[in-house]
Amino acid sequence: MRDKFKRAIKKYKNKFIGALILWIILSIVFVAPMSISLQEAYASGTLDWKILFEKIGELIMKPFTSLGIAFGAQYIASFWGFFWKFTLVYIVLMTVGILKGMPKHEYDDIEHGSSDWSSGEEYRTLSKTKGILLAQKEYLPVDKRGNVNVLVVGRFWFW
Repeated sequence: MRDKFKRAIKKYKNKFIGALILWIILSIVFVAPMSISLQEAYASGTLDWKILFEKIGELIMKPFTSLGIAFGAQYIASFWGFFWKFTLVYIVLMTVGILKGMPKHEYDDIEHGSSDWSSGEEYRTLSKTKGILLAQKEYLPVDKRGNVNVLVVGRFWFW
């Protein structure tokens, strides 16, 4: 299980940077306006939907202004509360994505026809430089004594 998790992280490590950038953008554009709007909408004691949607629409258009307002003394508590909940949900969704992307067995993502998967099990008769091409880095020498028959499995493309 640990090896599968390591391979899933290795497979998605480039996507982690994109996910981190998306998290930062959503935190600036979504979390700050949402926390300010929720606090304004609950100011009367009950949720006023009209105020909520008006404020969200207004503040999403000015993300850095809303971020500055969110760090003000009046809104900082609601901002941090909403920010940590958003971050926790985002981490859970990322973890589910990694778990879904984990390989099903140990031979996933191994190229068929390459000799990389068989390190240490190569035949002593194979050459690394010349002969009949068997794999990317393996050749069957034609100047050896004995049987050098080769079975080719696949399709010939000649047009």
